[in-house]
Amino acid sequence: MVQGAQLSVTELRRSARHPVQFLVNAEHRRLGEFDLMIANISAHGFMSGSPVDLGRGERITIRLPNVGRIEAHLIWNTEDRAGFQFERIIRLDDFNAMIQSMQPNPRLRRER
Repeated sequence: MVQGAQLSVTELRRSARHPVQFLVNAEHRRLGEFDLMIANISAHGFMSGSPVDLGRGERITIRLPNVGRIEAHLIWNTEDRAGFQFERIIRLDDFNAMIQSMQPNPRLRRER
């Protein structure tokens, strides 16, 4: 029997999504390690621009800049995209530093 998160409510958008193109290594108990392209991210979750062979509620672990390892569970999945919710909210200072390092366009990076 496959165990996953017991999801009863569709996630409500609680924070702004930041567009990025950032490749991460994901870990899954059945699939092992695989690459995942993050297309947008918030403090609560992210959307992958890569298809995933996972069912709703299944968990992965990824490593994000300035945040480290964080677990996320699948909320929705289509042929070419997937939405994940983090197990915990990313702190604002860590999130801002992470976005800074993920930003692909140097002109959009905030100067420190």
